[in-house]
Amino acid sequence: MTDYRVAAFYKFTPLPDYESRKAALEHALAETDVRGTILLAAEGVNGTIAGTDHEIDAALAALEQLPGCADLEWKESRAPEMPFFRLKVRLKKEIVTMGVPGVDPNVAVGNYVNPEDWNGFLDDPDTVVIDTRNDYEVSIGTFDGAVNPETASFRDFPDWFRKFRETNDKAKVAMFCTGGIRCEKATSFLKSEGIDEVFHLKGGILKYLETVPAEDSRWHGECFVFDQRVSVKHGLEPGDYDQCHACKHPVSTDDMADPRYEPGISCPRCHGTLTDDQKRRFAERQKQMQLARERGETHIGAPLKGTG
Repeated sequence: MTDYRVAAFYKFTPLPDYESRKAALEHALAETDVRGTILLAAEGVNGTIAGTDHEIDAALAALEQLPGCADLEWKESRAPEMPFFRLKVRLKKEIVTMGVPGVDPNVAVGNYVNPEDWNGFLDDPDTVVIDTRNDYEVSIGTFDGAVNPETASFRDFPDWFRKFRETNDKAKVAMFCTGGIRCEKATSFLKSEGIDEVFHLKGGILKYLETVPAEDSRWHGECFVFDQRVSVKHGLEPGDYDQCHACKHPVSTDDMADPRYEPGISCPRCHGTLTDDQKRRFAERQKQMQLARERGETHIGAPLKGTG
């Protein structure tokens, strides 16, 4: 059985001609036969791709030819099955959507904090630590004492912070996210709002869990990830969560024991919100996915678990 390599990456770099680069990048990547999704915007590139080791090496080499991407960094995992149906290169206004004009990490960004120094910020009484992820991600794990904005979308973060700032008088703000990309945008936003002492965890939660020994860790729970693993633990070991194919939220072992959980159809969180038509469509999709799996194929309706 083929073992696939999954590479997740992002790079904030000025790409004013990003639209004209789409076709050439698609052609170069098509030569490698990798699959996944890549976003191009004027502010940079973001994506997750999967393929054999040789194919991923070739694809990353092609991506490194983009302006400012010679030092492109990526995070890797392995997958027993190809997690993507096709290759897609998409043009976007932002590689991570916040929706605030003028916020550009290529112009201004916060100070990076190495994982081994992060606990010091958690212990600093003059620093407020903010989890910039969405509510469903925070629900399965976060750092001691971190503020949870309880946002459903990263687009909600700017309005939340402006209200939060009215009652928060701490001088320093430290933020974290899964792999670092949202914090790049969030710290740039805070800078534009006049916050001078802004910090963020370099490499995100994933680098912390990879670097900091479990006995020294201040992390509790698991970390939601945007690939087939769903969640990871310390040392980036696969976690215990699955994902609901209907609402895309993480599903625990307790959730899976709930009578409202139907694989591929619903979970306790969304069961009461689905129409009969949605349930029928999800059930048919699940049936076709199972039949494709039995044939050793990837069904076009197989849900993707994120693109980073």
